Amino acid sequence: MIQNEQEIIALLEKAYQSIKAAEILLKTNHPSFSASRSYYTMFYIAEALLLSKNLSFSKHSAVIANFGKEFIKTGVIESKFHRYLIDAFEIRSIGDYEFMQVVDNDIANEVLLHSVELFNEVKKFFNCITQENWTE
Repeated sequence: MIQNEQEIIALLEKAYQSIKAAEILLKTNHPSFSASRSYYTMFYIAEALLLSKNLSFSKHSAVIANFGKEFIKTGVIESKFHRYLIDAFEIRSIGDYEFMQVVDNDIANEVLLHSVELFNEVKKFFNCITQENWTE
């Protein structure tokens, strides 16, 4: 049994639901909101991974930094996924807080694809607890 298994499952479920929401938002021409949901997919995944090591952080920047420290620098997860998370954080900030910049459909689609890729990678990491309905 994995430490904090129920909390990890809950975070992965939120990640999965965020993917589905991002897909709907992108299809209905809401790319900024889609990119935000895609970022949260990756954020929830990073939180779940950190929780598997009994680590929890309240700030997004701390989650991102410690995801890199604990999983990227150690070679557990490919380094591109840390870059995806950092980029998604910046794009989400533009979409949520900037009024003079927009997130277009192409960027939102790329962030969505990256979030799905990370979700599928992490399903392998947590292979003993993944849900049957989490199919991408």
